Amino acid sequence: MYAIRIPRVRMIVSLAVLLILSSVAYGFAAANIVPASGAGDGAGTITGYTISNVKYALNATTPANIDSVSFTITPGGSAGAPTTVKAKLVSSSSTYSTCSLAATTWTCNFTGITATAADELRVIAAQ
Repeated sequence: MYAIRIPRVRMIVSLAVLLILSSVAYGFAAANIVPASGAGDGAGTITGYTISNVKYALNATTPANIDSVSFTITPGGSAGAPTTVKAKLVSSSSTYSTCSLAATTWTCNFTGITATAADELRVIAAQ
């Protein structure tokens, strides 16, 4: 008679411990509070910019070198005017020159780029 009762008591105690541990784990999980935040995902059209009135300024001492490039940027579609503009003149280069705005003309200064080495005008513009 005692042999039958001992496994039954062990089972009841094991079940009680399991229930207690489950309750404690649930309580800790319920205490994790994540603050509200904004997030989202979507798609939109990139309208881009139109570059016009491009003018190259050659070095006065060494006219084979390009000192600067100036141009006008016109926003396309509903894009706003750019606030950051960078440009490069050599396609194999990864160095972009930071451009500055005066009135409606952006100017990018370069050092040591010859007219023969310049094989592109790549402009990056962002709001």
